[in-house]
Amino acid sequence: MYLVLLVPIAIFLLWWYVKWTSMKNYWKNLGVPQSDVHPILGSLTFLQKKNPGVWLTELYREFKGAPYVGIWVFWRRGLVINDPNLARQILVKDADIFKNRLLASGKTDPMGALNLFTVDDPLWSSVRRRLTMLFTGSKLRGWQELYQSKVADLVYRINSDNEKGITINLRSLFADFATDVIGESSFGIQCQATKNSSGPLRAMTKDFEQYNTWRGMSWSSIFFLPDIVDIFRFSLWPKHTVVYFRKIFKMMVEERGGYEGQVEGKRDLLDALLKMKQDAVKENQDLDEDVLISNAMIFLQGGYDTSSAALTYTIYELAHYPEKQQILYEELAAAKKALGDKKFDAESLAQLPYLDACLKESLRKYPIMGWMDRLALKSYKVDEKLTIPANTVVYVNVSGMQMDPDYFPDPQEFRPERFLPENAANIVPYTYLPFGEGPRMCIGKRIGQNTMRYALSAVILNFEVKPLPKFPTPNEIPFEKKGLFYIPGIPLSVEFKPRK
Repeated sequence: MYLVLLVPIAIFLLWWYVKWTSMKNYWKNLGVPQSDVHPILGSLTFLQKKNPGVWLTELYREFKGAPYVGIWVFWRRGLVINDPNLARQILVKDADIFKNRLLASGKTDPMGALNLFTVDDPLWSSVRRRLTMLFTGSKLRGWQELYQSKVADLVYRINSDNEKGITINLRSLFADFATDVIGESSFGIQCQATKNSSGPLRAMTKDFEQYNTWRGMSWSSIFFLPDIVDIFRFSLWPKHTVVYFRKIFKMMVEERGGYEGQVEGKRDLLDALLKMKQDAVKENQDLDEDVLISNAMIFLQGGYDTSSAALTYTIYELAHYPEKQQILYEELAAAKKALGDKKFDAESLAQLPYLDACLKESLRKYPIMGWMDRLALKSYKVDEKLTIPANTVVYVNVSGMQMDPDYFPDPQEFRPERFLPENAANIVPYTYLPFGEGPRMCIGKRIGQNTMRYALSAVILNFEVKPLPKFPTPNEIPFEKKGLFYIPGIPLSVEFKPRK
């Protein structure tokens, strides 16, 4: 009886040992530097212990000078790209070979599986093409009054919280603001979260921010081991938020006359999604409603999460660098004086070099997603020394390159001057990739830049920000470990001192 059980166990353990041994030697046999290999997790022993961006930076430093490092993503071959020329090759030049990502959700999670962030070609190309027209300059200019209204609410909120003696959680404050911007510009929903931190969409984004062990496992699976998503019924978003948003989405569609209603000018994301559905019907294509809802949800997540984190880091750094904050204030004050009675608009803000430099430097030091994953669709020649087989996952090491002192001297120091126009030639191409590059670069880059410029300019014009005691310095900030984005692991606050 025991022998019947022991034999298959012994065979399995022997197979496992041989598999693990081959993994440990695979990249070394190809002459590729390789990280340590765990028999189950491969190279990903950091999961839920360390933020992936931190791990990638450490990996970069450990193998400094190596253009790539071999890893194992559980039992799948992976290659981390540490060289900007190879990054360009993969993201742009040979993008057709790297159209898809490894990260994916499953059939049990259609909301997480069918959006621009996770879906593969050919659906990705179709959705991307139809939504790109939403982000033209003319469309963004149409949201100018919304931005101006929301930054007024932002200043009101800070003053109100100051009067009440509230220590302001920076990420929560800017998440309120960014949720309002996304809610009104994308869906036409009147939102007041900037003033009172409440509302139906803000309730959802607050849930998005919560990471426990189970959600950490869900994200780890979706990003690194999508084969098991359906087995454990993991999901990209908390399931109750999906149910809630589905109801909201259907109500919004009904208010605009349903899927057959006339769409005029694609004034926002919802109109663009409705038009995409109508075009699919005309072309005899089957476009499930879940595709529309999934893309609406990812736009909400991507829009509020990245902008709120970037603004948090920028304000926090400026509080610790008063001389740089003063330079920014003087630039903004001079620009405001030149405008007279007019308010800032997207064009005038985009022309302020130090404002732009502060945001770029923040995104360099704190890239919200510290890597870009691509899946090789076929065997690929990386260079003269290495060819990788099909289905190898490739990670462009954004965190590592953006913290390399050879590209960015004293990388731990907040230096907006790196990105001033006179220093632009010093930035080595493809060492700075906060929005990605190539066909899969962030579709919402321009709206994200506008959101951050409006908010940062309003805060610095109206308040001097100072460090508060008992909070860490910028270089001591712990990062979220259970989630995968490069966001603060603790609340961060500063003093907002009203300017005279």
